[in-house]
Amino acid sequence: MNLSRLPDERAGPVTATFPEGAHRTRTTQFEPSIQGLRGLAALSVLLVHLYDMPMLAGFLPAVPSWLNATVGTFGRGVEVFFMISGYLIPASLVRHKLISKFFYDRCLRILPVFVTFHLILFAIGPLVGYKFFKDIDALNYLKIFFANLFFLPDILNLPLGQQNAWTLTYEWAFYIWFAVAFYFAPRSRPITALVVVAGCAAMFYFPITAYFLIGLVLGAIELRIRAQGLPGLIFSVACLALMYAMMEYVHPFAGLIPAFLLFSTVLNPDSAIAQLLSKTAPQFVGKISYSLYLVHPFALYPLQVIGSKLVAHGYSPWAVWPIFVIVGLPLSFVASTITYELIEVRMRHAVAALLGDSKRRSLAEARND
Repeated sequence: MNLSRLPDERAGPVTATFPEGAHRTRTTQFEPSIQGLRGLAALSVLLVHLYDMPMLAGFLPAVPSWLNATVGTFGRGVEVFFMISGYLIPASLVRHKLISKFFYDRCLRILPVFVTFHLILFAIGPLVGYKFFKDIDALNYLKIFFANLFFLPDILNLPLGQQNAWTLTYEWAFYIWFAVAFYFAPRSRPITALVVVAGCAAMFYFPITAYFLIGLVLGAIELRIRAQGLPGLIFSVACLALMYAMMEYVHPFAGLIPAFLLFSTVLNPDSAIAQLLSKTAPQFVGKISYSLYLVHPFALYPLQVIGSKLVAHGYSPWAVWPIFVIVGLPLSFVASTITYELIEVRMRHAVAALLGDSKRRSLAEARND
């Protein structure tokens, strides 16, 4: 691998560069490869749930062990989201200048979809006996309702409502941690150092948070790997596969190096993986990725219930599971697209307009926020 200060057109298919001046434009530029990577992360999680939900419901047929081992790694797409946040959030804080404006935009980005489905879940859950809602009393209902609303179920050792919302607890913790460091950096070096040390210590208790660090580092040093052509694409796919496998079957820290190599390749617009992720289909999936990530369990749940009943009535899992996948995959995309249009776009813009802030919200969407 060749390291240089400026891109060299004569370099081989896999080289590393430090593009000068990139840090001056990153806060305002939209990077399509990041959006495509978001889509890949959300799709990874969807695929693992097309496998896990039938398994939990008892209609996953006996499959080869290698398939179990492979699909089991797909849930590691959540750490890809963490890398992206680590890369984008510092620039977002710098751009907003005021911490209050930063958190306002974070709330406007995250809460509309989350709160909408939180309310739907807690309204319908008791009626259908969904998970912990069966025979729940009023006091526990309220405790779980508010714990989930404020992203605290794991901390308070209470049941998780939305299946994938646990990662938002880590996201908010990272936002708060970095905002505190950002605030004290020009004011108190000892406090800033203490905050940084606390963040590093947290990585040993919660190893998956180390993936925020990859984004932070690549946002600071601007290292980019130009992995071009078929060899470059193979290199990127190998890094992704190794990252997933090492995290799942060795230790979360074991996936840090391939994750770093993958992300530094994605961030180079000339790399094969960046160009692939910038194509129309990955861009669409990336655009709806947040809705896809949160909404697909809701879309799949009725199919999970139906599949379980069909198997109980004597239907073969080999007949039920393929139908679950064939129907569930497009249904998840349809539900997520509708959610994106109605909530992420229209509702969010309506809220921003009410607050006199629609122009700034539109500018944020033109970036990767």
